[in-house]
Amino acid sequence: MLRKAAKKNIVVAVTNLYDHFFVSSGECKAKVTAARLPYFDGDYWPFAAEDMIYQLQQEEDEKEWHKKGTIEKTITERAIKASGQSDLSVNAAKDLLLMHKLGEMIRPMKEDFIMVHLQHACTHCCNVMVSGNSWVCKQCRNFQLCDDCYKAEQKREDGERHPMNQKEKHVLHTVEITDVPGDTKDKDEILEFEFFHSREQLLFFCQNKHFQFDTFRRVKYSSMMILCYLHNLTPRALTLTCYICHRAIRASQCWRCETCPDYDVCNTCYQKDGRIDHPHNFYNTFNDNKKALQLGVMQLRKMLDLLVNASQCYMDCEYPNCGKLKALFRHGKQCDIRATGGCFTCEKMWYLLSLHTRECKKSECSVPRCRDLKESDRWVRQTVDSQRRVVVMEMMRQRAAQVAGYS
Repeated sequence: MLRKAAKKNIVVAVTNLYDHFFVSSGECKAKVTAARLPYFDGDYWPFAAEDMIYQLQQEEDEKEWHKKGTIEKTITERAIKASGQSDLSVNAAKDLLLMHKLGEMIRPMKEDFIMVHLQHACTHCCNVMVSGNSWVCKQCRNFQLCDDCYKAEQKREDGERHPMNQKEKHVLHTVEITDVPGDTKDKDEILEFEFFHSREQLLFFCQNKHFQFDTFRRVKYSSMMILCYLHNLTPRALTLTCYICHRAIRASQCWRCETCPDYDVCNTCYQKDGRIDHPHNFYNTFNDNKKALQLGVMQLRKMLDLLVNASQCYMDCEYPNCGKLKALFRHGKQCDIRATGGCFTCEKMWYLLSLHTRECKKSECSVPRCRDLKESDRWVRQTVDSQRRVVVMEMMRQRAAQVAGYS
């Protein structure tokens, strides 16, 4: 799929993490450091790097770093020159040693660390070029410079200019970058879906629904099904309460007053005895998807703000529905069924708390169970990361054994 995208110029290039960052091309002027490596939440290499840094710290505590010649023997002068480092301070030496160990660990399974380039990057500084001019060499493949690096290139001596170590120098041609917009205006609504909050949750969701991406047909089907769930699932916290019968109703299946705030009625009450006795007009959110989506997002944001207010309010509050939310938590303390037993009210309460915990950045939060939920989420993430780390390490050992067997 990625190769097809590269042929159709949908993406610029497809490579892997090892070939792009750990194999020296000779033309790159940027320093090869661990800070340059890209990563997403849940990726393998940051956890491996943390383990290596911990091991290096232990060696330093044992005074292995203070022994003369330890670092110089581990890192050769050729590796220092290839990395672009100009000095060999302690921090630079640690970074080089970390990159060296990471490279050895990633190399047997480098094809799994896929990198997709959406825009062209400067060969010297490795920064993405999205504006100005690109200076391209038509005689060489994949050599382009940004404006700043081109000016620096012109000031260098002939032996250091492109191509290096050759007498005949190539001419660089300017290409104006006009196909990259300065800003992206996203007109689509922001949709909330609990399985998109982390990589592990999305992976669990796809595994549970048997969504696969190994063939084009399965990619198309799985993507359409994920979009279907995204646009049609209403979160539990977005359920509304009928103003008349006080039963729970979905945001997409209710009648809302155009004038009165939070005046929602269910289909049964709206159609009972012809129509309800109310002076204002109603609109059916079921027939208006966009209005239903906006209603759901507004309702969610309002309930999260109300949750924070209710946790800090101890007197009679004039905030709308503050008393209802306090009654919700009183029910949570007294309920014998609980959310695990199928109590809808308890389930709604815990869902609200989990949504608040994902957004809360305060170390001391007044919302009940916020700190406990944060600690629980952190423990779950650490457990999942540890399990993934063990699986990946075992996979790497097997691949290293296969490579050693072939050689």
